[in-house]
Amino acid sequence: MLTIVFVVLQVIVSLGLIVLILLHSGKGGGLSDMFGGSMGQVAAGSTVVERNLDRITITAAVIFTFTTITLALRLQ
Repeated sequence: MLTIVFVVLQVIVSLGLIVLILLHSGKGGGLSDMFGGSMGQVAAGSTVVERNLDRITITAAVIFTFTTITLALRLQ
């Protein structure tokens, strides 16, 4: 039962990570430009939204790492 919970959490977090990483603006922009991310970036270098997006992405990456290690140890 616990393994199923971790697998579901792993899938949800991995899909969330894909979306979060695509929302980041890179050198040439990114999907965040579609949603008006470039306008805020021109006005101020690193906006509050960008910093919060970084924090959320890092948190999701830590959860992803934790669930991956947990699943690897459980499925041995």
